[in-house]
Amino acid sequence: MALLELRNVSKIYHLGGEEIRALDDVTLDIEAGEFCSIIGPSGSGKSTLMHILGCLDSPSLGTIKLDGVEIQKASTSQLAHIRNRKIGFVFQFFNLLPKLNVVQNVELPMIYSGIGGKERRERALKALEMVELGNRLKNRPSQLSGGQQQRVAIARALVNDPKIIFADEPTGNLDTHTGEVILELFRNLSRQGRTVMLVTHNPEIAAVTPRRIEIRNGKIADKVDTRLAGLDRLAAAAAKSAAAGAH
Repeated sequence: MALLELRNVSKIYHLGGEEIRALDDVTLDIEAGEFCSIIGPSGSGKSTLMHILGCLDSPSLGTIKLDGVEIQKASTSQLAHIRNRKIGFVFQFFNLLPKLNVVQNVELPMIYSGIGGKERRERALKALEMVELGNRLKNRPSQLSGGQQQRVAIARALVNDPKIIFADEPTGNLDTHTGEVILELFRNLSRQGRTVMLVTHNPEIAAVTPRRIEIRNGKIADKVDTRLAGLDRLAAAAAKSAAAGAH
């Protein structure tokens, strides 16, 4: 069973008597531990897809399951629990609270989870060490660079040990070098077994992920899985070697 399962999902809006399909009959599986990207131009439906995958919105048609739970049948409180415990979000504009320091920003999701102060701090410190910000604990966002603020946002996404992390244009406000550092951090999280999904319009960003899902006009236009391509090449090489040995 896939971690995320979408079956014939559509998202339909009605504007001025016109029907607009932001998503149109999308079927998709995301396995646990995958590192993949959703790529498409502005207005293609990629952000709508992320919102539905992340349980921030509901489809008009079709079904979505996350970790075996059918989202449309979940109550409001169940959805809040799923978002808080199973999903981490990282956004382009960081979304840090300016009056809170680094540790306090990272602790926020755990406050909503009802976790006690001592455990909140321990988990926040551990997450900040993972993103190499253990020396900036008392700084406020205005005292950090863009890359450091994004790493704080990633630590905040990690503190509840989510199964899946959604990153929406996570390098969009960063210079090239800092963006590469952030992408390497996502690679490391994937190697640790977390499911990581990047949403981007940039082919160079999408190219770092083993699987790329291209969406256009609300439909999945193309799927590229370089892991499968690598397996195909290995199989072809093995077959060629076996044929040469037979001769």
